[in-house]
Amino acid sequence: MGGCFSKPKPVELKIEVVLPEKERAKEELSASAKSSPRAYPGNGTARHFHSEERLTTAHPYPSAQDYLEAAVCHFKDLENGQMREVELGWGKVLLVKEAGEFHALGHKCPHYGAPLVKGVLSRGRVRCPWHGACFNISTGDLEDFPGLDSLPKFQVKVEKEKVYVRASKQALQLQRRTKVMTKCISPSLGHSGSTNVLIVGAGAAGLVCAETLRQEGFSDRIVLCTLDRHLPYDRPKLSKSLDAQPEQLTLRPKEFFRAYGIEVLTEAQVVTVDVKNKKAVFKDGFKLEYSKLLLAPGSSPKTLSCKGKEVENVFTIRTPEDANRVVRLARGRNAVVVGAGFLGMEVAAYLSEKAHSVSVVELEETPFRRFLGERVGRTLMKMFENYRVKFYMQTEVSELRAQEGKLKEVVLKSSKVVRADVCVVGIGAVPATGFLKQSGISLDNRGFIPVNKMMQTSVPGVFAAGDAVTFPLAWRNNRRVNIPHWQMAHAQGYNRGWQWLNKGMAPR
Repeated sequence: MGGCFSKPKPVELKIEVVLPEKERAKEELSASAKSSPRAYPGNGTARHFHSEERLTTAHPYPSAQDYLEAAVCHFKDLENGQMREVELGWGKVLLVKEAGEFHALGHKCPHYGAPLVKGVLSRGRVRCPWHGACFNISTGDLEDFPGLDSLPKFQVKVEKEKVYVRASKQALQLQRRTKVMTKCISPSLGHSGSTNVLIVGAGAAGLVCAETLRQEGFSDRIVLCTLDRHLPYDRPKLSKSLDAQPEQLTLRPKEFFRAYGIEVLTEAQVVTVDVKNKKAVFKDGFKLEYSKLLLAPGSSPKTLSCKGKEVENVFTIRTPEDANRVVRLARGRNAVVVGAGFLGMEVAAYLSEKAHSVSVVELEETPFRRFLGERVGRTLMKMFENYRVKFYMQTEVSELRAQEGKLKEVVLKSSKVVRADVCVVGIGAVPATGFLKQSGISLDNRGFIPVNKMMQTSVPGVFAAGDAVTFPLAWRNNRRVNIPHWQMAHAQGYNRGWQWLNKGMAPR
């Protein structure tokens, strides 16, 4: 996925976000459901939940003590088209004035916590200044990605030339609102070998598709399967915060999946898809029939093919465990990063204050030359050099040398030998579609899944989204493109879920 920079110290990169706060308590993953040895208990069933399993919700009959109301400004303090962050008790609210009307919303973007007052207000929407998420100022609803949640909307009134805002204390604290969703009413117990919707891949596209179906009233069984051992998490954060633990990255807590009957099969590898019989076969022999299939397997990182590629302490950043081990091994030692794209530069920035030395190896003349241009690339390169990051440009790795089986040196084709105790490889990715080669679903010569504008593959009833697809882009004369970006994956997952609901998959 494409990404932006974090703001590590001492390298402060102004084009990225401050790392988000730890928003969720640590959850131990479970693997005891009857529908599959990898499913979370209760998913897809119509059982009742014990009180400790319920999602945190507002009291059904809130009292006056649950709310705050106060004058926040004079009605002339804001002109049309202006926004202001105002204090309300111990919290903050984004106050917006447009077309003569005032609106009060949550003041932080639920995605990464950006201050929305620094964003752009236009045509009834406020756009996040960091990653572009858009919210409707009348409803608070998320209308453009990235992100999963909407903004809380607060009551506003004008009396005696003063603007008053009334807000619940809970909403002020959370600063996010999850859209209302339908719960699953189709028990999975007793017929666990079939599902209405099967989603292969639990990244942004897969998760947003599942949530969209529930938001639009679909109440039948939904199964998400993933190679990961964790619930769906924010993978782009891995290179921004190598120390982050899985529970800090999780997009939704396990209670969320239980409550809405979205089953998650972890460590579940689909090895083949039988499109004729509408069946997915897993590595352990488990078979799951489906009515509708969404393929969102994402991509797999490229690895080095040089001599010594099998030595220890050479990593691609794919899982939280990968990231955590890299930062442990790099503390006070020598780190080499191969690749000066977003992932490589984010890793270099994060390690710059932790490792004894950080070296970056890149084929291009400057970092980000193809994405941001040579001038920006040279400026960023100079910034990194000021913090002791060494660059070896226009060269590549020819050999990895080990001592007692562990990485000791990186030999470059320029004949330069760089000391290294740990190496991170960030040289791109390939679509993770190998399991589809014998399925009858068309792949292009690079392994991508071609889809039409409805995200349908060459097989009716089988759809695909996210990093692994190429799709016709209207403003490029319907030329097929692949855009491996978190925001695009969100949008494609949303569109697929919404289209399913409007093509016969009516709520039950």
